[in-house]
Amino acid sequence: MDVANFLIQILNSVQYGLLLFMLAAGLTLIFGIMGVVNLAHGSFYMLGAYLAWSLSSMTGSLALAIVGGAALSVVFGLLLERVLFRHFYHRDHLDQVLLTFGLIYIFEEMRSILWGDDVHGVKIPDVLSASIPLTDNLSYPVYRLFMSGVCIVLALGLYFLISKTRLGMKIRAGAFNRDMTEALGVNIKLIHAIVFALGVGLATVAGMIASPISSVYPNMGSQVLIMCFVVVVIGGIGSVRGALISALLVGLVDTFGKVLLPQVAGMLVYMLMAAVLLWKPEGLFKQ
Repeated sequence: MDVANFLIQILNSVQYGLLLFMLAAGLTLIFGIMGVVNLAHGSFYMLGAYLAWSLSSMTGSLALAIVGGAALSVVFGLLLERVLFRHFYHRDHLDQVLLTFGLIYIFEEMRSILWGDDVHGVKIPDVLSASIPLTDNLSYPVYRLFMSGVCIVLALGLYFLISKTRLGMKIRAGAFNRDMTEALGVNIKLIHAIVFALGVGLATVAGMIASPISSVYPNMGSQVLIMCFVVVVIGGIGSVRGALISALLVGLVDTFGKVLLPQVAGMLVYMLMAAVLLWKPEGLFKQ
């Protein structure tokens, strides 16, 4: 592998890792703070992809589709939390698994009714359709750099929100001791609704920005869900920092595994997870 190919794979692994982080951050927030096992998290990623295709087809602009889809996803997350998830915070994890597993089938059926079962493509905006030449024969798409940039901005925003704001202080307090936080006058139900809507929004935006390079097709959420749980388990349940480091590590192993060891590439990520769990059963950065 020459230097140019190595650089391309590094960029691919970082881009994939940052996309995984957007998905895993929402999942680890919902589970770490609210204690809810959400197997339907991948469906929000699928929802984002279909919203990107549908809204960009209507407006002719992917940027407008992303902004509009993000707003719709937050509203949808608030409604879903209020109608369903709020009643399962103190229930057994098995009840939560059954609820969210059923939601996967409901979302898939609604997707089939609303958008059909065909495979769709989302057009990359003209301003982002160019490529940056690395050698005479190799170049790197500008859109992939745009994806990485969006993920970095959202990751920094999430860090600032949780670590530097009063709302973030309430979120961390609610995760540490819900009863004491509520006794101090904090509306913990509102905090949980915000966290859930934030997790849904992150997964939906990830699906929207990924749709131009991954296509839009049925059951696409199921494929990323398993990888999200791998990232959360490796990073440590409830740790956003762990999710970021774990996602980048998984992206690196998966990308270079497919290039250098394609025969066993499908096992490498799970071997990494097994090695981490043998070394630190609680994950790299348990919170």
